[in-house]
Amino acid sequence: MQFTSFTFAVFFPVVVLIFYILPKKARQIWLLLASYYFYMGWNPKYALLILTSTVITYLCGLGIDMFSAEKKRVRKAVLLAGILSNLGILVFFKYFYFLHDSVAAVVSLFGIHMKASSLDIVLPVGISFYTFQALGYVIDVYRQNVKAEKNFIRYALFVSFFPQLVAGPIERSGHLLSQIEEISRKPSWNFDKVTRGLLMMLWGYFMKLVIADRATALVDTVFPIYYMFDGVALVLTMIMFGFQLYCDFASYSAIAIGASSVLGIELCPNFAAPFFSSSVSEFWRRWHISLSSWLRDYVYIPLGGNRCSRVRKYFNIMVTFLTSGIWHGASWHFVLWGALQGIFIVIGDMLRPAKTKFHTVFHVKTQSVGFRCGQVCMTYLLFLVSFTFFRAPTISDGVYYLERIVRHFDIWALLDGSVYTLGLDAKEMLVFGIAVAILWIVDWYYQKKKAYFDTLVKNQCLAVQYLIVLTLFVMILVFGVYGEGYNLSLIHISEPTR
Repeated sequence: MQFTSFTFAVFFPVVVLIFYILPKKARQIWLLLASYYFYMGWNPKYALLILTSTVITYLCGLGIDMFSAEKKRVRKAVLLAGILSNLGILVFFKYFYFLHDSVAAVVSLFGIHMKASSLDIVLPVGISFYTFQALGYVIDVYRQNVKAEKNFIRYALFVSFFPQLVAGPIERSGHLLSQIEEISRKPSWNFDKVTRGLLMMLWGYFMKLVIADRATALVDTVFPIYYMFDGVALVLTMIMFGFQLYCDFASYSAIAIGASSVLGIELCPNFAAPFFSSSVSEFWRRWHISLSSWLRDYVYIPLGGNRCSRVRKYFNIMVTFLTSGIWHGASWHFVLWGALQGIFIVIGDMLRPAKTKFHTVFHVKTQSVGFRCGQVCMTYLLFLVSFTFFRAPTISDGVYYLERIVRHFDIWALLDGSVYTLGLDAKEMLVFGIAVAILWIVDWYYQKKKAYFDTLVKNQCLAVQYLIVLTLFVMILVFGVYGEGYNLSLIHISEPTR
């Protein structure tokens, strides 16, 4: 079940209505049933998989908590059993074909030819998200950051809570489990949380339907046959893909955060105006925050973090970002994309002393608006270049894509009208431009106030609040891209694979 589907438009109000009508003690069970129904909307068989992961990590948490800190070997053995079993499930369903094809390619170099796999494995939706969330819980119990949850209903709801089940944010047990426990005791209705939640959902739908899905029209037109277009079209497609990717992921997070708030539960923020970042390291503190912080706490720091030699620190950075790359997708171009992020951060750290000396010698005003804008532009350029490999089907396609930009760039193509034949006509480009301007204003507000869209609206007078809400609502209704039957400039648009 997708957030943008008609089914969800019926499902969510029903869930909320019954949630607030039911006695408080029954609400956890109701949300658990609703979450499994939501997940089974993709494929009923998926429910068995998430239930298996839930049972394993629940029992591991109890097993770790059963033994005292002195019995470290036993606790570690239970921890490893939980980690390996869940990673084994993830690897089988997500990486089997990738590993099989990679091994086949290597052994073919020695004249050995492997048969194609006869298995028909369907990737379960959201498996990467709920696996990391469940593993984080087991590790937190082992570290004694949280106590093992003894109530299976509460723990199962923690793993499967439907707003953030398939696209995050990846929640921590200490943050979400305590709120789930409070469901049975806290007041029935909080008007401020409900209105803020609805505002975040409105903003999420605006980003998804007006910006992300509109950008998809152009991106899906050019990328599959990129070798037929000139450099200007390819640069424009890179930019559009950046907005598509940002608004696609950020919109799902905003809708999840908003839907949870309506139910009285607060989820962690996941995006914080990342295109205002002045360095790649800052970008990763603003982009997919829940994943970045998860990798920091459960991969980077256990490897030694920065409390070691410089060489080891760089190694830790590379391992962390390679993990991020392979988490995003089972293909070598995702591995390369992750490696590029690590390389950018390592080079930035290595050059920091030289940059500091250069700024001192030449009296560079590092706090000036111009200097900051230059840093933001450079970070954004690195984002566009590296994320080309994220979208390209293979590494060689990504390299050739960038090569065509350099070899076939004709600035005059901006003036001959050819940019309006790439999937969006002049009118749709104008709508996209206006929507992006609104996005920029909201992100700029966060940059200045460290507050999200709901706070931006709440801080206005009542008339302006209604104007903002009405404007976005009308834009969603009039300019939203709805369903697979919608056409823009005769270009078919389908929902991006998640």
